[in-house]
Amino acid sequence: MLAWILIVAAAAWVGFAYAGYPLLLALLARISPRPLKRGDSTPSLAVVIAVHNGEKLLARKLEATLAQSYPRPFEVIVASDGSTDGTDEVARAFAGRGVRLVRNEVRGGKEAAQAAGIATARAEVLVFTDLSAELSPGALQAIVRPFADPSVGSVSSEDRVDHAGGEGTYVRLEMALRRWESEATTLVGLSGSFFAVRRELCDPWPSDLASDFRSALESARRGLRAVSEPDATASFGVIENAAGEWRRKVRTVRRGIAVLSAYRELLNPRHGRVAFSLWGHKVARFTAPRSWPAALLFAAQLAGYALGILALRVPRVSRFGPARLISFFLLVNASMLAAWRHHWRGERAVVWEPTRR
Repeated sequence: MLAWILIVAAAAWVGFAYAGYPLLLALLARISPRPLKRGDSTPSLAVVIAVHNGEKLLARKLEATLAQSYPRPFEVIVASDGSTDGTDEVARAFAGRGVRLVRNEVRGGKEAAQAAGIATARAEVLVFTDLSAELSPGALQAIVRPFADPSVGSVSSEDRVDHAGGEGTYVRLEMALRRWESEATTLVGLSGSFFAVRRELCDPWPSDLASDFRSALESARRGLRAVSEPDATASFGVIENAAGEWRRKVRTVRRGIAVLSAYRELLNPRHGRVAFSLWGHKVARFTAPRSWPAALLFAAQLAGYALGILALRVPRVSRFGPARLISFFLLVNASMLAAWRHHWRGERAVVWEPTRR
């Protein structure tokens, strides 16, 4: 009897993580939405680009950033995290166009580089974007619109992945969740490739906590909301190399667990909708992988796992849509287990290697 209770409980927890929470969230967004005021306000902006050894992509990124349509001048800050290639020289070449270089001599990680950029910024709103993210032409103007609502502390872009495979499907599902969270609760994570934060929420800026996840939770801690802006989009290519995607997902979840631990008081039910989204979107997702071996459809899972593993090993099989989706699902969940192992050992993911797409 105990075994069956554990099996049913495990299956129910997985069901809540991947079906129950999205359904409840969509229902909440429909019957009890939280109004959001969007406007054409134009706060002063500082765009911070954290870079480690990005000389090959930086010039293109700066040209695209400077070409953004925005009604008033904005700061562009390149935060070089101990780069050893020509990154700094590329940034200095744009000095005449208003680009400012700040440098951490000792490599300290993405957040440490961002903190160096924040220290020199003078704007009301700080925008953070990755080197590999391609922003839509009006992305800067779009991402500040929700700040017309004084209840908004941070704003996330929406990711675009031009691919029909596993990662593309996963990203589209995540973006749907974020839209519902924007309408019904608050985002419990921003898109790390492109997001914006009010200046007052940038102090402090811990170097050992993922800034995208932490900024959303810091907004909630201060009684503000984190929302998604559908018109502010960032596109990036998929990672075709499974090993590279594995490392990225493990690092992402390790960093996520650390942030969740630092803001664990928000899990208290007294925080209402914030706690609901944290439990549904983060805690359930981070812990669901440990429940799969006890699921009732174990035999069907084994067949799916075998197909997914085969897709990871044999490129021809990965061309089959369902096989590619299963393989990405396996990779995501296995990376969460690995991230927990690092967290239990007290290992923190601070220094990052930019993912080559």
